[in-house]
Amino acid sequence: MSKELVGILLLALAGFLAGGVYSTYKTAKIIAGFLLIAALLAVGGAVLWFVG
Repeated sequence: MSKELVGILLLALAGFLAGGVYSTYKTAKIIAGFLLIAALLAVGGAVLWFVG
């Protein structure tokens, strides 16, 4: 896998998780919080992957 592809996949995962946060926030705030943390970790991982 190329370096750029992994970063793009991490950003796509972050977007998917952010959509989960949006869709579950009104009904399950705790799960939405966990999804938000996972989305932020995915974005941070993508940024570090591109920088490193």
